[in-house]
Amino acid sequence: MRFTSVTALLLALACGGSTPSPTLPSGPALDFAFLDLWSATSGFRLGHPSAITITPAGDEVLFLRSGPRDAKRALFVLDVGTGEERVLLDADRLLGGAAETLSAEERALRERLRLSARGITSYEPSGDGHLVLVPLSGRLFVLDRRTDTVRELPSEGGYANDARLSPDGTKVACVREGDLWVIDLATNTQTRLTTRAHEEITNGLAEFVAQEEMGRYRGYWWSPGSDAIVYQETDASGVELLYASNPIDPAEAPHAARYPRAGRANALVRLGVIPIQGGETGGETGSETRWVEWDRARFPYLASVTWPSSAPLTLLVQDRRQQVAQLLAVDIATGQTSLLHEERDDAWLNLDTSVPVWLEDGSAFLWSTERSGHWQLELRFADGSPPRALTSDALGYRELLHVDEAAGEIWVLASGDPTETHVVRVPLAGGAPTPVTTTPGQHQATFEPGTATWVLGSHTLDDGPRWEVRRGDVRVALPSRAAAPPFVPRVEHVVVGERDHRAMVIRPRDFDPRRRYPVLLSVYAGPGYVKARKGRFLQLREQWQADQGFIVVSVDGRGTPHRGRAWERAVRGNLIDVPLEDQVAGLRALGARFPELDLARVGVYGWSFGGYFSAMAVMRRPDVFHAAVSGAPVADWRDYDTHYTERFMGLPEANISGYDASSVLTYAPQLTRPLLLIHGTSDDNVYFTHALKMHDALLRARRPHDFIVLAGSTHMVADAEVARALEARILGFLQTSLSR
Repeated sequence: MRFTSVTALLLALACGGSTPSPTLPSGPALDFAFLDLWSATSGFRLGHPSAITITPAGDEVLFLRSGPRDAKRALFVLDVGTGEERVLLDADRLLGGAAETLSAEERALRERLRLSARGITSYEPSGDGHLVLVPLSGRLFVLDRRTDTVRELPSEGGYANDARLSPDGTKVACVREGDLWVIDLATNTQTRLTTRAHEEITNGLAEFVAQEEMGRYRGYWWSPGSDAIVYQETDASGVELLYASNPIDPAEAPHAARYPRAGRANALVRLGVIPIQGGETGGETGSETRWVEWDRARFPYLASVTWPSSAPLTLLVQDRRQQVAQLLAVDIATGQTSLLHEERDDAWLNLDTSVPVWLEDGSAFLWSTERSGHWQLELRFADGSPPRALTSDALGYRELLHVDEAAGEIWVLASGDPTETHVVRVPLAGGAPTPVTTTPGQHQATFEPGTATWVLGSHTLDDGPRWEVRRGDVRVALPSRAAAPPFVPRVEHVVVGERDHRAMVIRPRDFDPRRRYPVLLSVYAGPGYVKARKGRFLQLREQWQADQGFIVVSVDGRGTPHRGRAWERAVRGNLIDVPLEDQVAGLRALGARFPELDLARVGVYGWSFGGYFSAMAVMRRPDVFHAAVSGAPVADWRDYDTHYTERFMGLPEANISGYDASSVLTYAPQLTRPLLLIHGTSDDNVYFTHALKMHDALLRARRPHDFIVLAGSTHMVADAEVARALEARILGFLQTSLSR
């Protein structure tokens, strides 16, 4: 059963005292067996089904899956009627045992997706389900499911990036060497549609900030009739060229990428519509692009593109400060745009990538907004009629999943509790929502329009990750092959402090209520992510850390999502003061509630924003935090990307004091506590320069600190041996630093 605060109090009283006595942590002897298993299974994620799609008839489900200790994925099919699964394709069949290769664009995309898998990592079924397009190693393969035959498509022109089938299933588009190509499946010939003017222009690829910050990974979109493509032309010539290297191999050339730092130039983006007819086979196109016109000087960010069958080509664009967004309809014949809707926020606008979604007759579209102070989903009408609110503030809307017009309902993700996510049905005509899931935890769902089959994915407090195919009364498990974790974390979820912070407490499995334990704050504390989430195996690493002699806690303060607009916007202009205040308040509230927490020995550990917070915490509040592990931290927000940084901080020249106050470099001379700094040399998200600048500032201020350089690692630590060694080093550092 779960360990509760009531149990802890009763045990303490039964042992003759309510005040625990001090004790030392368990020392440097660590449980390496768990680390071996954790690293070999990529945190027990390998072997889970992913990229789930449902066939148009609803009788089969396609998905990708690797082995429990193997990152190489294969394509599987599950028969909904029998529950039997089989392999459709794997990399060995397609490549004949040859090694995979990745283009620079593919490597960058996988980094943006935080994808370390190998083998088949993406696929696309045709609209009728008969064909499956599989890109692999820059080559394109098409599986005909009617005959179980595979053929390779033409490869001239270079590595094929972002290949996708046309809606009618007769053609494939891809980007080769920065230009857009189309392959006709009937004739097995390809046509080059665009020719870029110079090497700093690409056609058909999303730029860095679209992929990393907007959740937009596409750079072109097929027309509903499969006769034209709208594509993104990106001119990156004005963007700084930054380098990420692998210095462990001095013969390896540094990786160069255009990276827009805060306050500096972004890539210039425009959209063009081009017909697929014309041009020469394998040569340059004779077709001309019709450019889409909008105020790109005022709205430089292209956030989303939607091209429905019965509504206009629709764009969502943002201004540089991300305080105004316009939804635009495009006249394909002229390239002119007209305003459908405008959103404004005097702090910033968040993006919901699941909308807009048009109704089948084009009369209205689904849209989400935070105008009321909380996320709401609404139906907006093309004729300008007043919108219809479909969800209340209390529902806690997160994402639109599916529109079922025949049933008169939509499916959404929602929860009024930030620690949970649920699937909910909502009437299109308005009315009370119907919860589909109620068990505390995280839920997600996959649908296919036109079929009653859908897949529910759940990770609850009662059960680990599982996927279930549903069709009416039919329930079929979509099998996982992931390794079983060796234990169940003992996590207590609590609400503490004057602001009702959601928090969690993880005690050692051999917890002794008579003892006092050093505390490890496992932290993120930044926008966009909730740390205290409910799920049976979500805190495996934290439980292992606790078992080494700590009580691990996490707190979600202001700036984190799912608590309303005001809660999230409290960090506007300064990304550290409010998060630091709330983490300290939450930590002290936990200490007051649970006497087994020794607040005289507090360590803090995080990665990315959490790494940034950890460094700031130990520098600015050494009275609260006594040691810190700072992984891949942002040292100075002036060196991070435009779209993320300026959303929260504004432009650097307009907020000099805020940027200075939010910079770790400002406070480096104040360090008096142990600090372990960790960074990968090949990180192209938070560049290695951040760690070097922090290290340099600390060195110049004569502030002792430890520095682990992860040679060749990116923002992810993908190498299992490195991950194992790193986790051991972190815990050893914390045990030594917090012992007394």
